[in-house]
Amino acid sequence: MTNTIYFQNLVDAAQKHGVRKVILISFPHVEGATSFDQPARGRLDGDPISVHARTRLEEERLLFSSVEQPISLRVGMVYGRGILMIDAAHWLASHRLLGVWKQPTAIHLISKDDFCDACAAAIEKPNAKGIYHVGDEGKVYLQDFLTLACRTWGCPPPWMMPLPLIYTAAGLCEVFSWVSGMASPLTRDFIDIGRGPYYGDTTRFRQELLPVLKYPTIHEGVHTL
Repeated sequence: MTNTIYFQNLVDAAQKHGVRKVILISFPHVEGATSFDQPARGRLDGDPISVHARTRLEEERLLFSSVEQPISLRVGMVYGRGILMIDAAHWLASHRLLGVWKQPTAIHLISKDDFCDACAAAIEKPNAKGIYHVGDEGKVYLQDFLTLACRTWGCPPPWMMPLPLIYTAAGLCEVFSWVSGMASPLTRDFIDIGRGPYYGDTTRFRQELLPVLKYPTIHEGVHTL
């Protein structure tokens, strides 16, 4: 609810000052599980299992019901140095602590450079409006991406772990957070959103915002990790 209320305040302020275009950074998870063969296509009637995804979907619905020129950039996983999750994975891998569940999970990647260019295009193009799925041309699984990243970093590959064990670790982190008052580095809802496959239809994105990508797949952009 906090994210939704915060975004409502932003929308209210934008309307008060006559701002026509509001851009929300979202993600394909809001449509629930999607795949390479059945990608997310810009629906607003999804039913995701993650609280984080449900909250973001509510923000999208608010955006499209309240703003004259709404834009939702549904972004897959952004990779590159300086990205929090990537840097955290690098630290964990360097300490032999990086683990992932065994079931192959489809993901949609986008390099940090191409993501920034997509945001700039959404801001600058006067006719941009609607939902854009922001992703590259590759089709990769989370497990393969992490293995490739570890190889690039010169680290051992991630541990392949049973999903219940990962949920147990997340639960212990939440207990530690509750006792210590510190932010939890891992939560069960983070696992919920991460274990669901996601992939978006990038047709509108490539036609209207960014026809040419700097790094079309992770294989061209892996050196940026």
